[in-house]
Amino acid sequence: MFDRNKDKTNERTEAPASPAAPAETSNTGASYRSAPAASPSSASGKAAVLGATIKVKGDISGDENLLIEGQVDGSVMLANHELTIGKTGRLNADLTAKTIRIDGEVNGDITGKDKVVVSSTSHIKGNIVTPKMTLEEGARFKGTIDIDPSHANSNTSAASLKSSSTSDKPA
Repeated sequence: MFDRNKDKTNERTEAPASPAAPAETSNTGASYRSAPAASPSSASGKAAVLGATIKVKGDISGDENLLIEGQVDGSVMLANHELTIGKTGRLNADLTAKTIRIDGEVNGDITGKDKVVVSSTSHIKGNIVTPKMTLEEGARFKGTIDIDPSHANSNTSAASLKSSSTSDKPA
């Protein structure tokens, strides 16, 4: 009696696997399923994109990851999510997010709650506050960097450090 139920259980677990296999290997199915998983900004399953021709004047906030390829004048606040500034992104804004990756241009103060990654293609004018920092060779940066976990995890922002700083020399 146990053998009969055991065989049926094995058949049930194997049966759904075989129809799924062709769907995963088909070119159409695989490209749609694997594209979101490969995107760094879609780790939580939710992501928004501001395209290269989009211009925003004002404040942006939200509860999902964001990729900005366009232009933003104002501020961006994603306290618990990732913010990526693409190569075509041009921001005149203060930025606050859990993780910030900059490949484009930012004129403003940057506060990363977990980390900030500044790529070799970026151009930044502003102050950075974060507990972890990556500054790639070739990046253009003018401002200050405060790598202090107590600042990034508190309500202290890069803007508040600017007023307390007496030096205006590049890092």
